[in-house]
Amino acid sequence: MKKTYYPKEGELTHEWYVADANGQNLGRFASKIAKVLLGKHKPTYTPGVITGDYVIVVNCERIAVTGNKMEDKKYYHHTGYPGGIKEINLEKQLDKHPDRVIRAAVKGMLPKNTYGRNLLKRMKVYAGPDHPHDAQNPKPLE
Repeated sequence: MKKTYYPKEGELTHEWYVADANGQNLGRFASKIAKVLLGKHKPTYTPGVITGDYVIVVNCERIAVTGNKMEDKKYYHHTGYPGGIKEINLEKQLDKHPDRVIRAAVKGMLPKNTYGRNLLKRMKVYAGPDHPHDAQNPKPLE
């Protein structure tokens, strides 16, 4: 009888990738990133095991959306006080905190548990074209 392959900690290698968000469609771009973070692009993919890679997202302020999403798409957060719900549309969110747009899109595509939160920490998001991760020799993500 064949045994199921389960990757050991020493066998796993984690690559670093750079993803350029310039002109990319938000949802399609986020799903590519989620796939790499989960490790589904590798033959050693195992659910519940961090087999995925690190992703560096640059130019997140230049992301594209279709239709009227710039005005209609809303992001909500709560201050913690009674009646403290705040709302901001996509256009203003891109001006104030462009990294949160990509982070929220990818977060929605990951598991809603400790595993998903750990995967999200492996994504680094930057508004401009520069990042401080040159020492990791990141490869471009197709």
